[in-house]
Amino acid sequence: MKKSVKKKSKDNPKKEKQSLTKAVVKTIAHPLRLPKTFGQKAADKLTRSAGSWTFILSFIALLVIWILANIYAWVNAWDPYPFILLNLALSCLAALQAPIILMSQNRSSQRDRQRAEYDYAVNRKAEREIQEIRKIVRRIDRKING
Repeated sequence: MKKSVKKKSKDNPKKEKQSLTKAVVKTIAHPLRLPKTFGQKAADKLTRSAGSWTFILSFIALLVIWILANIYAWVNAWDPYPFILLNLALSCLAALQAPIILMSQNRSSQRDRQRAEYDYAVNRKAEREIQEIRKIVRRIDRKING
């Protein structure tokens, strides 16, 4: 079987070179260039903003203002001491934010998996190219050394 392959390569070296470049030059899609859905973009953006120090500090400031406004406004307090309305708002925020953050984390793990697959494909491609270069170098060595 190897002898027939050698005969073909000696008979038509241009054809062998073309098949070599076709086999080696296989395009691999980079994972960061893959399209995102609207939901994925929104989850990533919300996670980026909700996980920042700006959000955390501004949210703490809002809570302090809410509590102080209700403590000092004894007469017209819209949310007296146990702050039930504030607890309801915080619970709703947590209920909406948690699944969105989980979606973003899932997206992040998908990107990591895609990067790993991309790295593996690039490594396999480099390995094939190195093998082809070694074959060519051996052929050249055989021709030179006879």
